[in-house]
Amino acid sequence: MSNAPFFAPQISVPATYMRGGTSKGVFFSHADLPDAAKQPGVERDALLQRVIGSPDPYEKQIDGMGGATSSTSKTVIVQASEKPDHDVDYLFGQVAIDQDFVDWSGNCGNLSAAVGPFAIERGLVDPARIPANGIAEIRIWQANIHKTIVAHVPISNGRVQETGDFELDGVTFPAAEVRLDFMQPVDTENEALFPTGNVVDTLQVPGVGEFDASMINAGIPTIFIRADALGYSGTELQTDINADSEALARFEKIRTAGALAMGLIETAAEAAARQHTPKVAFVSSPKSYTASSGKPVQEQDIDLLVRALSMGKLHHAMMGTAAVAIGAAAAIPGTLVNLAAGGGDRDYVVFGHPSGTLGVGAIAEQTSDGWTIRQASMSRSARILMEGAVRVPAIS
Repeated sequence: MSNAPFFAPQISVPATYMRGGTSKGVFFSHADLPDAAKQPGVERDALLQRVIGSPDPYEKQIDGMGGATSSTSKTVIVQASEKPDHDVDYLFGQVAIDQDFVDWSGNCGNLSAAVGPFAIERGLVDPARIPANGIAEIRIWQANIHKTIVAHVPISNGRVQETGDFELDGVTFPAAEVRLDFMQPVDTENEALFPTGNVVDTLQVPGVGEFDASMINAGIPTIFIRADALGYSGTELQTDINADSEALARFEKIRTAGALAMGLIETAAEAAARQHTPKVAFVSSPKSYTASSGKPVQEQDIDLLVRALSMGKLHHAMMGTAAVAIGAAAAIPGTLVNLAAGGGDRDYVVFGHPSGTLGVGAIAEQTSDGWTIRQASMSRSARILMEGAVRVPAIS
């Protein structure tokens, strides 16, 4: 009789690997998840971590589907909506790379572009709402932040059209355009667009100094600081920031101070387990530079420069949710984003980021209760990279 230990075989879970905007992740239909992972909790988190390959002390995610960057360490769960006047519910999980947690505190604006196409392909949308040819408007309930997103998904011969000529800086190949409308990204009855009540604050950062900051909650909580206050020009690329451990540590201190000022955390220690939110970004007036792809970006073609950090590193392009925050802040006179863009009333800006440029629009309204954002819009693209199933050891 053998005394060899018994190891249970791997389990197979239907999944789709998708790119959405400048991110990619593993998408699941809620009905396909193992029973233990159908509800929020440690079992679900453990499954998603194993799928992605985390926590990985080597920071490579070799034993999973992740790509060891904040843009690729992502998971999505979609199901037919339980919300009136919505088609699907969408839940996003940002999987930490080397740490043992999944951050559910925010949305991924880039992967939002893939939710509609995934839902249609998996039969989660009423067929009556999908034209034979044209644009399907998929009403998405973003379950992390309780907001509505409308995805305008191109349809050809009854199927999602993925190929096209829409080019998105930060993505190598063209694809079909998917427009996203982020509806009322701030619910002014329950939350504040400016949590501190000011369009600009003096942010005290222990051990670093003080900075003028615009802290806004639209799309995703974001802290905006002037590039020159940090000693930057605003034209920096990933290697300029991510190779500087002292700079990254300073940004984390700024992020922690901002999270406290915005009321997102109660103690500084909580920031370590809340890496997805808030974001930190630095802004500058327009300047010409060469993007990471070698593409020249001309000063006259942009309204401002923005660089943003995600999960402790400078993003290679721009997070979709941070783009919503940029558009919202640009639309409100007096914010650092608005001033970097030249000030005044604006409902659309084109900003330069490390991979190129991106345009985003926002409709801002001033009411007796202060500023609110009715809608923010941008275009992305999405496509299926692989479909079938992922295999992981059984989660006990």
